[in-house]
Amino acid sequence: MLGKIARLFVIKTHWEAYMIIYALALGAVERGSVYIEQFPGFGGKLLFLACTGSVFMAGAKILDCIKYEKAQRLGIGVEAKRDGGEPAPAPHSKAA
Repeated sequence: MLGKIARLFVIKTHWEAYMIIYALALGAVERGSVYIEQFPGFGGKLLFLACTGSVFMAGAKILDCIKYEKAQRLGIGVEAKRDGGEPAPAPHSKAA
């Protein structure tokens, strides 16, 4: 029973990830607008950018984790390229 409840809190698809990233973005913009009101000028704008920038980093991490977890479920090893591009299948992985 606890396992079924725990599965509700696992992000499995890109659609779920996009919904969560959207919710994070709404919260970040709201928090950033409060910062702009509290700290007028350059400092408030920097804090606003920090709030919204964190959503980009978290969103990228969430999407990457979904990709790696899917590859792990399918039994495909995934290694990141050194040039920062798309992940490439590991040389020892089994081709489907």
